[in-house]
Amino acid sequence: MDEDRFNMSLRRFLKEVGVTSQQAIESFVRESGLHGGGKLKMKMVLTAEGTALQHVIEGDIDLG
Repeated sequence: MDEDRFNMSLRRFLKEVGVTSQQAIESFVRESGLHGGGKLKMKMVLTAEGTALQHVIEGDIDLG
C-alpha cells in the first residue's frame, strides 16, 4: 500500500465529510427554526461497504 496516496485520499474524504456535514446541519437548524437555545443531540455512523467497519460518534451541538 502506498501510504502517501492512502493518506491523501483519506484526508480528501474526511474534508468532504466535515464540510458537507456542517452545511447540512446548519441548513437543517436554520430551516427548522431550532436556534436560540437548547442542544441538538447528534449521532454519526461511519461504515464501509463490504466490511465490518462501524464507528459511531455521539455528541451534542449547543444551539446557543
